[in-house]
Amino acid sequence: MADYYDVLGVTRNATQEEIKKAYRKKALQYHPDRNPGNPDAEKQFKEIAEAYEVLSDQQKKEMYDRYGPEGLAGAAAGAGHAYTGHGFSSVEEALRTFMGAFGGDSVFESMFGGGGFGGGEEMRAARGGISKKASLTISFEEAVRGVEKELAITSYSICPECKGKKTTSAKGKKRCVRCNGAGQIFEQRGFFSMTMTCPTCQGEGELVSDPCKGCDGEGRVKTKRHVNVKVPAGIDSGMRLRLSGYGDVGPDGGSPGDLYVYITVEPHEFFERQENEIILTLPVSFAEAALGCKKEIPSFISKAERLTIPEGTQSGKVFRVRGEGFPDIHGGARGDMLVQVVVETPAKLSARQTELLREFATLEDGSNFPHRKTFLDKLKSFFSK
Repeated sequence: MADYYDVLGVTRNATQEEIKKAYRKKALQYHPDRNPGNPDAEKQFKEIAEAYEVLSDQQKKEMYDRYGPEGLAGAAAGAGHAYTGHGFSSVEEALRTFMGAFGGDSVFESMFGGGGFGGGEEMRAARGGISKKASLTISFEEAVRGVEKELAITSYSICPECKGKKTTSAKGKKRCVRCNGAGQIFEQRGFFSMTMTCPTCQGEGELVSDPCKGCDGEGRVKTKRHVNVKVPAGIDSGMRLRLSGYGDVGPDGGSPGDLYVYITVEPHEFFERQENEIILTLPVSFAEAALGCKKEIPSFISKAERLTIPEGTQSGKVFRVRGEGFPDIHGGARGDMLVQVVVETPAKLSARQTELLREFATLEDGSNFPHRKTFLDKLKSFFSK
């Protein structure tokens, strides 16, 4: 049997806080929801739960530190029990340790709720409804302006025939023999005593002897329906919307869970997003940049914006158009549109254009290109050192 300290990866003088921290880290790593169908991860999960059960209990820890597993076995024998040293026999037992170590913790909520980790929201099935996920792709323009979309979903709802009771017969249920209707059973596993949910009736205390034909005794049925999703203006890829009550009804009935809609915004051919600002790269000709011009810029907010490009505008110059960006989804100020001018060099010239440009080149002087002259002077100065 592996040393409990090695299993958790802590030293023998580790504090209780360090032991708990190490357990929580490994428990999240090997949790069954994160490793579906992985027997090795399941075994690891049970081993670290057993190690934590001993090392987190000061009395058991002292006994283990002094005498090792044999000490635990001796203590169990003194109490009239047999210590097997084989750890937890089921994942359910290990999960109880996990829930005890994480109960009410914000770290637990962020990892197994709130969308941080998908499996966590489904864990709420034990308390009622089960949350579902859906994906929705919208256009760049719809993200700027907001939109309403319709989603087709399939979810579990209360069976209309048995009203969730799993049987339509007055005598359709009988008391569970294993737990005698308590829903829980008490088991002694070596040094450990524990109460666990009855695996036969799943904690209900009853078994269905005459199942409802409408739901085959499950108490819920799959239902197809359409849901209107109001997507607010300013939403971005990776954000999600919560629709309360559109998830699944849990196996034990109760209120349905929520529907989480994850948003993907399609890229635009010409526009890009930078936080709440819209970026547009605007190509202009050499003549337009040199002489100045006016350009009509399409807008998602108004009909169009007229942008004045002054004479002598350099390539890379950015102009800001106020209030033409994304609205702040949290209620802040709307972003702007940033228009970056790129001067496009003509690729093919006619004979007349070539003649005029050659003539223009003979008329150039330093005042035409002040930045270029300053740059060349600094460059020469650098290499003359």
